[in-house]
Amino acid sequence: MELTDRKLKILQAIIRNYLETGEPVGSRTISKYTDLNLSSATIRNEMSDLEEMGYIVQPHTSAGRIPSDKGYRLYVDMLMKEKADEMASLKVELDNKTAKLEVILKETAKILAHNTNYASLVTTPQYRTKKLKFLQLSKMDEHNLLAIVVLEGNVIQNRVVATEGPVEEDTILKLNLILNTYLNGLDLREINLGVISKMKQENPKFATLLTEVLDSIADCFGEENIETFTSGATNIFKYPELNDSQKASNLLYALEEKKQLTELMYSEGDSDRGIQVYIGDESPLEATKDCAVVTATYHLDEGVYGKIGIIGPRRMDYEKVVSSLQNLMSELDEIMK
Repeated sequence: MELTDRKLKILQAIIRNYLETGEPVGSRTISKYTDLNLSSATIRNEMSDLEEMGYIVQPHTSAGRIPSDKGYRLYVDMLMKEKADEMASLKVELDNKTAKLEVILKETAKILAHNTNYASLVTTPQYRTKKLKFLQLSKMDEHNLLAIVVLEGNVIQNRVVATEGPVEEDTILKLNLILNTYLNGLDLREINLGVISKMKQENPKFATLLTEVLDSIADCFGEENIETFTSGATNIFKYPELNDSQKASNLLYALEEKKQLTELMYSEGDSDRGIQVYIGDESPLEATKDCAVVTATYHLDEGVYGKIGIIGPRRMDYEKVVSSLQNLMSELDEIMK
């Protein structure tokens, strides 16, 4: 007997519904979950065929159907192939976009430093929310799994999950199914003890493995991978008040090290599109106490933002700097669109 597209859609609907409810699924329920516009009688006939083919079983007379191991196997194999194809395509697209974005941001820092005669900084974009889009586990060796975590905005992170013992391929496939069923679309605030406890209670056989996986990937949601591009560091030597060897050394180190300056730019939050100015002692960073630091936030998309900064003497041309930043933010908006 052939597994037609119609039978396959009905099987997928049965499995999805059973995963959600844990209850046997009847033909009337399936008629609401598919776009086939079939009568309950037709669906019952197709379900009988699926049962005969071994993809679903009827736990007792007059009950609906539940997936068999064979049905789960087909569903998981198709799901994993679909996601693998999606991720392969996504990786190519992301590699191209990331390379282009880095070129644009590096060039932006150079232009800003050239136009203002000060030092400039531009960060890569960050994401205000971090929702889980997809998670895939695969076997590395007898005691380690590789977890590929795709977050909203197509941010991909990898984590190694250490396990107490060997994990079979069938178990890995079932873990992928459980994790994606429960966690897809949730962000850090929503992946709480209640969700995790429910997942373990309904899948007690995999409770230990689920704990190991969740512990290993938890930091994906909190980790910030900010890269900062700088330009024009030597411009500070043009200003006598910054040319003191110790002051210049401290400032050059801060520009090279980048971490403290990046934290300063992000200290004001992510929602303000306006321009922030720190003059002298207003800056919390010791290396810039003799400088003026002007920062701005650029937005590429809903919830996607980055920072731009300019460092110069207290007597910097504020009007020119503010105008340059405003023009630059507008140009970045247009380029990214």
